[in-house]
Amino acid sequence: MKTRVIRIGNSRGVRLPAALLETYHLREGDELEIDRRREGFILSPPSVEQQLSYEDAFREMRLEAAERSEWDAWDSTIGDGLAD
Repeated sequence: MKTRVIRIGNSRGVRLPAALLETYHLREGDELEIDRRREGFILSPPSVEQQLSYEDAFREMRLEAAERSEWDAWDSTIGDGLAD
């Protein structure tokens, strides 16, 4: 999913798609946390677990498990044949 940085007065911001706002029950004025990482940042509601329905939480867990299994495949690969 992609979005763009936009001008908001003298500041900058990003627009969140309606589907995300609905899934995470976000409304104008809600507080979000920014977690800075080496590879970028994560924008999240302060208490995601409390805001997700059972179905949404299950979907998130399934996606995280699928992503983990993709990376596990990389961990188990045999060397690429290049000299170290």
